[in-house]
Amino acid sequence: MMSDALIIDQPAAGVTRICLNRPAARNALTLAMREGLANQFRALGRDGSVRVIILTGGPDMFAAGADLRELEKADVMEIYLRRVHLLWQEIAQCPKPVIAAVNGAALGGGCELALHADIIIAGHSAKFGQPEVKLGLMPGAGGSQRLVRAVGKFKAAQMLMTGQSISGMEAARLGLASESVPDDEVQPRALTLAIEIAALAPLALEQIKEVLTAGADAPLATALMLERKAFQLLFASQDKTEGIDAFFAKRAADFTGR
Repeated sequence: MMSDALIIDQPAAGVTRICLNRPAARNALTLAMREGLANQFRALGRDGSVRVIILTGGPDMFAAGADLRELEKADVMEIYLRRVHLLWQEIAQCPKPVIAAVNGAALGGGCELALHADIIIAGHSAKFGQPEVKLGLMPGAGGSQRLVRAVGKFKAAQMLMTGQSISGMEAARLGLASESVPDDEVQPRALTLAIEIAALAPLALEQIKEVLTAGADAPLATALMLERKAFQLLFASQDKTEGIDAFFAKRAADFTGR
C-alpha cells in the first residue's frame, strides 16, 4: 500500500515494512505522517498475520525531525490541542516487535521515532541526535526520557544540552542502537533479523516485549513478578507445546500464535 508520505509493503511472510516517504523534505515528520503512523501501528498490532514490523526511511535518510513549517507559527494552545502524544502512544504500545532500520539522519523527532522501536539497526554513518535546543526548544516526544534510559544521564545530558549528534557506530557502542553495520547492509540486515524473529512464537514475543517495557521502570521485585506471571501464562499456549515437541523431534517449530 502506498500513501503520499508512507509506503507499506510486506517483504517477507509475517513481516510488514513501513517506509517514510518524503525524501525532498528529508522525511521531516508532519502531523499527517504521525497520524498515518499511529493508524498503521494500531492496525498492525491487531493483525494476526503480522509478526514483525520494520520501520525505516529508506537507504539514505531516516527522519530529520519535525516539519518546522507546522511549528513556526503555532502557539501553546494549538500545540496542546494537537495531543500528539496520543499518536506516539500507538507506536509505543504496539505489541509486535518493531525494528528500526536507520540510514542517514535520525534527528529530533526522527531520533524519538527510532527510540520507540525495540531493536535499532544503524548504518555506520547514521546520525542520532536531539538538536531541539538549537531552536530554543527541547524534545517533546520522549527524547529526553528514552535517551537517558538508553545511554545514561551524562551522555544524554551532553547530547541534549549541546544538540550534538553521534554516529551509528557510536550509538551501538553506547547502547542507543542494537548494532551498527555498513550503510548498504542496514536494510538487508533488518529484513534478515525480522524474518528470524517472525519464525518464533508470537505470544512469547508479545509477552517478552510487554514485560521488558513495563519492567524497565518498575522496582526489581515488581518486574520479576511481571516476568513470572508472563512465563506462567505461556504454559497455556499451543505454541509452548509445539516448541517443546519440535525441540525433541529435532525439527523446526511451526508457531501459530495460539
